[in-house]
Parts: sequence; C-alpha cells; structure tokens
Amino acid sequence: MTALELNARTGPERSRAHWLLADCWNITRRSLTHYQRQPLAIVWQLGFPIVSVLLYGYVFGSAMKVPGGGDYREFLMPGMFATTMTMGFMSTAMAVVTDAGKGVIDRFRSMPMAPSAVAVGRGAADLVVACAELTILALTALAIGWRAGGGPLEAAGAFGLLLLLRFSLIWVGVWLGLMVPTPESAGGLYAVAFPVTMISSALVAPSLMPGWLGTAAAWNPVSSTVTAARELFGNPVASGGTWVEEHALLMALVWPLVITLVFLPLAVRRFQRLSR
Repeated sequence: MTALELNARTGPERSRAHWLLADCWNITRRSLTHYQRQPLAIVWQLGFPIVSVLLYGYVFGSAMKVPGGGDYREFLMPGMFATTMTMGFMSTAMAVVTDAGKGVIDRFRSMPMAPSAVAVGRGAADLVVACAELTILALTALAIGWRAGGGPLEAAGAFGLLLLLRFSLIWVGVWLGLMVPTPESAGGLYAVAFPVTMISSALVAPSLMPGWLGTAAAWNPVSSTVTAARELFGNPVASGGTWVEEHALLMALVWPLVITLVFLPLAVRRFQRLSR
C-alpha cells in the first residue's frame, strides 16, 4: 500500500465499502501474482487433476462397476471434479500458513485495512484458480470420451455447484492456515483431506461400502455435490435410496451454505486475534 493510498484513507470522500473492495482486490492480485512468479506451483496444482483422471479412469476404471449399470468413466468424472474442488482447501491452507510464517499476515494487520480483506481476497484468488482447474479438467474429460448428457443450462448448474463447494471450503482452508503454526505442520492436514474425499460417492457408490461407512459417505457434503452434479450432467448416479441422496440437489446448496456460515466468521475472527 502506497503512502498516497494511506493518506487518501483519511479523507471523507471515500466510503468504507470502497476501501473494503480495494483491500480485497489488492490481496487477490497479490495472491494471483505468486502463481505468475512460481509457474511450477500452478503446473503442479493444475496438472495433478489430469494425472488423477487418467489414473482412476484407465488404471482402476476397468475393475470398477457402477450399480445399475453405466460407464465408470461417466460415473467418475463428476466425482473427480468434486475431489479437485475439495482438495483445493489444502492449497489455501498452505498459502495462508506460509504468509503467516513469513510475517506477511502481521504486516497486513499493522495496516489500516479491513480485517476481512485478507480472508476474502485470498478466497477470490482461489476461486479464480478453481475455475482454471475445472476448465482444464473438463477439457481432459472431453478428450477421454466423457460427455454431459444434460443440456447446457444443466451443465452450467453442475459446474456452479462444484464452484460453490470450493468457495465454502476456501474458508476452512483459511481458518486452518491461521490455526497451524508452521507449513510443515500444515502438511499433516492431508490426513484430514483424504478421508473427506475418499469416504464419499466421488469414486465409489456408498451402496457398495459396508453399512456404517456407506451411511457416512452418503452424508458427506462432498457426496451431495457429486450426486447433484451427476444428475445435472446426465451421468450415472447409482443412488442408494437414502434421504440425503434422494435430495442431493437441495443438500448441494445447503452444505456449502452451512460451511461458509461457520468457517468464514471463524477465519475472520482468527485473523483479528492473531498475536494478541
């Protein structure tokens, strides 16, 4: 932030909303600039989903069956979309804890900026990256033969639900990034991330799991988004007949809303309480 901007803040001609948007934009621009200066990071983040699609679609896909019939790769792709969106919160957490470890967060707190700007700006940048991930993953899926059987509006709605899930999990990543002390300890969060994605309907239908595990998978917020996306894309669904699976579209809206309402205030409050 320049001295001119600092002086301008004292003037009455600018509203608080204006400076909130300006602060959020500065944080967003800074976060996206890091990808420009660290191309290997973006290559890894965008390349990993492609490798996952090829691995699960071709290496494991021949051994997988979809309850009720249907092509496994058609069943798989909405799950891979959701898995990529879910695992993205780890990138958010790592970026936040790295900034905190380098003292960047403390510098932000010392500036006359909106307390919510760091969380919101970080979230906006991650949402832009998520759009790029979905685009590349969708192109890869089309290249291997995946097709959306529904119409354009249904497909747009499915991608919207996937981004909504990613948006809600951004705040989980920001909060976790502010909670863990070092980037090394943040690596341990993968022990949380993998069960969240694996114990869901992303790769296997919950009806094929043991009873208690299938129930947990069906009620996983990731499963609701996956099932709703499959319905909208016109891909095989393989629903187990439970209430949450039968109302997947509703729950794909409710779960992200609940997650956001819980973790966005927690992330902002944690930022405000740092070093107190």
